Amino acid sequence: MSNATTIGQRGHSDWFILLSVLGMMFFSVAFVYSASAGFADTRTGSTETFFWSHLIRVAAGAGILLLFARIDYHWLERWSKPLLVLAVGMLIYVLFEGSRIKGATRWIDLGLISFQPSEIAKFALVMHLGVMIADKQGYLNDFKFGVLPMLTWIGIVAALIALQPNLSTALAISFLGFGVLFIGRVKLWHLVLVTLPVIAAAGAYAVSAEYRMRRIMGFIGMHTNESGGIETAGYQLKQGLLAFGSGGLFGVGAGQSRQRLYLPEPFGDFIYAIIGEEYGFLGAILLLFIFGVIVWRGLLVARQAPDSLGENVAAGITMVIGLYAVVNAGVTTGLLPTTGLPMPFVSYGGSSVLFGAAAVGVLLNISRGANVMPYRRGELQPAEVPE
Repeated sequence: MSNATTIGQRGHSDWFILLSVLGMMFFSVAFVYSASAGFADTRTGSTETFFWSHLIRVAAGAGILLLFARIDYHWLERWSKPLLVLAVGMLIYVLFEGSRIKGATRWIDLGLISFQPSEIAKFALVMHLGVMIADKQGYLNDFKFGVLPMLTWIGIVAALIALQPNLSTALAISFLGFGVLFIGRVKLWHLVLVTLPVIAAAGAYAVSAEYRMRRIMGFIGMHTNESGGIETAGYQLKQGLLAFGSGGLFGVGAGQSRQRLYLPEPFGDFIYAIIGEEYGFLGAILLLFIFGVIVWRGLLVARQAPDSLGENVAAGITMVIGLYAVVNAGVTTGLLPTTGLPMPFVSYGGSSVLFGAAAVGVLLNISRGANVMPYRRGELQPAEVPE
């Protein structure tokens, strides 16, 4: 029997991850409907516009997740590089032909569907880095031939996203790339050598535009208005904090949010504030607890993965989910500067849901080989395929 065949047949997919992600996806339909009803009614004349759109995407995402959970993750060895090249091509395309929304060019509009290439790029990058680390095990200590090619991919993807402009996503993807290299046992001093100039460049870029400076000053708490006075900044953040405050411990009840009328597009990046208002502190903490379960199980899958490829890809996917959840919650509660990172599997958005579901499917397939949920004696196991 081939090694690839046996790896995917040692156990069940991790039910903790599967049920947590599917549960959040389907509950997000109710969250999005509650948060978007008023906005949709004003914009389209129907309170259900975003509800049906999101429901279709969630259903498609669930199907994609289950499909990729059944496909041996070793397909990445052949297809991760073409996938990343495709993502880079789309990032270049969007700079010239992408749809411009709110001053940024981040979307590719194909008529029936539109998506953000950065959502593909973040998963394509961490997956291909996992493949490269597995292939370069013999010379990971060699900076020129082992580390530099991987850093080049990180730099290309981050730079193209920063040019949209989308500094927050570029920084997040850079952090994820360096995290995968660190887990892959790249020498720490190699990473530090590159990290310092990256931090300096990111800082210079952050203060090079007025709107980014306003966000930074808004996070600090003050900025100067046109008359020279000092006032608090960050309308979205203030409304989000009001939502959390009015939610209290148990919340105002499902569908009873008042701040959704004041938050711009509350079903997107600030949906966590609406969840905090309607379901209270306990509901908001429960959602973070579920993400904690996913991260715990994902890291366990990475630790027990049957090979280096599975270890690094599982760790990369888990880091993407955990980082985006923490940053979104931090932004919504005022602990981090305002960015445009969605809450995974919860915020409205087709590209985030679909590509995230595909990545979790890959993680679930790795979990079968990791044997974190082994078959019990007497259970019917998949038929073995002879060589």
